Amino acid sequence: MITGFHSYAQEKHSISGTIKEKKSGEVLIGASVYLLELPKIGAITNSYGFYSVTAPAGTYTMIVSFSDYQQDSAKIILTKNILKSVELIQSDEEMQAVIVGAKKQNVNITQPLMGVQKISIAEIKDLPVLFGEKDILKTIQLLPGVQSGGDGNSGFYVRGGTTDQNLILLDEATVYNPIHLFGFFSTFNSDAIKDVTLYKGAIPAEYGGRLASVLDVKMNDGNSKNYQASGGIGLISSRLNVEGPIGKDNDGSFIISARRTYADLFLKISKDTNTNQSSLYFYDINAKANYKLGEKNHIYISGYFGKDELGLGNIFGMDYGNSTGTFRWNHILSSRMFSNASLIYCKYYYDININSGSNDIGITSYIKDYHFKEDMEYYANARNKIDFGIDIIDHATSPGVISASGNSSFNPITLQDKHALESAAYFSHDLSLSDKININYGLRAGLFTVLGPGTFYTYDSSGNRIDSATYGSGKTVINYFNLEPRFSMSYKLTDSSSFKLAYTRTTQNLHLLSNSTSSNPTDVWIPSSNNVKPEIADQVSVGYYRNFKNNHYEFSSEVYYRNMQNQIDYKNGAQLIANENVESQLVFGKGKAYGLELYFKKKYGKLNGWISYTLSRTERQFTGVNNDSWYPANQDRTHNLSIVGIYKLNEKWTFSADFVYYSGNAVTWPSGKYEVNGQVAFLYTDRNSYRMPAYNRLDVGATLQGKKTKKFDSNWNFSIYNLYGRENPYSISFQQDPDNPSKTQAIQYALFRWVPSITYNFYFN
Repeated sequence: MITGFHSYAQEKHSISGTIKEKKSGEVLIGASVYLLELPKIGAITNSYGFYSVTAPAGTYTMIVSFSDYQQDSAKIILTKNILKSVELIQSDEEMQAVIVGAKKQNVNITQPLMGVQKISIAEIKDLPVLFGEKDILKTIQLLPGVQSGGDGNSGFYVRGGTTDQNLILLDEATVYNPIHLFGFFSTFNSDAIKDVTLYKGAIPAEYGGRLASVLDVKMNDGNSKNYQASGGIGLISSRLNVEGPIGKDNDGSFIISARRTYADLFLKISKDTNTNQSSLYFYDINAKANYKLGEKNHIYISGYFGKDELGLGNIFGMDYGNSTGTFRWNHILSSRMFSNASLIYCKYYYDININSGSNDIGITSYIKDYHFKEDMEYYANARNKIDFGIDIIDHATSPGVISASGNSSFNPITLQDKHALESAAYFSHDLSLSDKININYGLRAGLFTVLGPGTFYTYDSSGNRIDSATYGSGKTVINYFNLEPRFSMSYKLTDSSSFKLAYTRTTQNLHLLSNSTSSNPTDVWIPSSNNVKPEIADQVSVGYYRNFKNNHYEFSSEVYYRNMQNQIDYKNGAQLIANENVESQLVFGKGKAYGLELYFKKKYGKLNGWISYTLSRTERQFTGVNNDSWYPANQDRTHNLSIVGIYKLNEKWTFSADFVYYSGNAVTWPSGKYEVNGQVAFLYTDRNSYRMPAYNRLDVGATLQGKKTKKFDSNWNFSIYNLYGRENPYSISFQQDPDNPSKTQAIQYALFRWVPSITYNFYFN
């Protein structure tokens, strides 16, 4: 019998509110709220920290918990709808083991979604990385099912997809090119990031537009309690972060984070005249502000601005960058209904200038979106949560403008802009069928409309132009309508283990044209057209999940199979840049990817970390390629292993290390050679019939905690990337042996051997 519990018939009421961190006022995403007397009735906070729990009238003890925070409890007399917000206090190292035992954090067991990875910002800050820059894109490459785009590269592949098949969001805005300096850095400054979630299995119906995965990144809201500053000074870059409250009653907050490399400063002090006139740097700025308008309304404004500049004297110059802006309005319609309306802008561009004597040639390209979203959440009762909403995106793409000045006889080229309207409506339902079975099912209905103005050509399978039609501004060229069903289920075997299965269909109507295996600044996005059909993928996955020792350890194993339609590749010798007939250079086919993913993680204690392993296969089939047979895709890697460890020795020192091994990806190399007019030419036969050598690397790091005061904190971070100096091949080329022309010589290029880094981090309160 439970003391102090009284039932008032079966009349039901709701408790709702926001869960925040006490020190900074930041909302906590994914915090658990439940009633002690009715432990099966509870909720998880959404992306804005909002929760809603409905129960029969009575007296309860409400328990609120979140990983690494002290559990909170409060007595609730539920005779009417109650609005209650809670602030949690972050726990210290000694308290975490006790708190974990009390919280029963087993959401990974009970939630129906599978293939979902949460990334801890604290773990990112401890891991050793290239040049000492903490990087969420490099961190997710250490997770199962995710593969690196190359040595030191922030580009990544997920379950056999290409880099453009990942939807990357920053505060709901699409980031089309998430890399700096050709992939050595990502666009995400970890100082500005609060939450990172990767969906690679069961993708919720609210997300659409990409085949392989969704990386949803949320920025910090800013400290609403106190002003503070933090930052870091490294060997090639520095960071500064400023945040604080807005308003007399701390009803709002702001944050501004800036980062800049200064490799260009080293170039300027060089004695070489051409070098000191060159440039090589990037900067990015994250800014966000929010304000609470009463108890039921909250507005957010956030933006990102980043730019890379690369130049070689007055001979060559290139700059490229992203800009995003998001305005959001949160409105609590009732104790059970939550609304988020968003207006979003995003743009990616590049600008190239080439000076060759009397000729000055410029090349520009961009993709730009205007986006409106309305997302609704309805908390029907303890076992039912319904999400629904709409998405409308106006896409504008400039594939390329080539201009010329000076005495050049070159004729300028302007490729026609491309316009499209992408709209969707979605519905999903979280439903608990019993104490053991939880399901999530939904449907996303998408319409992609290709619009004029412009002349649109039709090509046959050989790339010959067979027809053309001209459309006026706003006129419909073609419509593509697709339904995307989503389903996932978890079956709880025991309190600490479960079995899950999922099916997801996704479609993609924006396609990246690139000859490289990872993203380049000059890659061009094109929309679906009368020639280019939407890419479609169907994925089935099953998995077993198990927690050990009161949730201190997590284990998961997943098997997946993905079938892909309307995949895009290129003809041999395809010309993709400044080609009005670029669609004639494409070939279309299908793909498949399948594999096994294993993941084991220790979450708490002095030593924590994880081991991930992926056994996979990724294949493509295109008419006219490899005799129409299946062949390995560029990103196909059989084995992928990552081992990560973080050890807190004492209050002063924390040590970390990661080891990475993966099979070489598939490549096309010459199978022979022949002579034409006295010149040796290489003979290429089957595509991707060879393999790069296997890759392996060990990184180590250490963090030295400085002296702490109430107003100041600091630490030093030391790391060595590629500790044992292995020269992993970045590329391999072939040429005639100059000492013996009858032989062919393979030349291997490696980017990094030992790369030491040191960074000083500081915090002012």
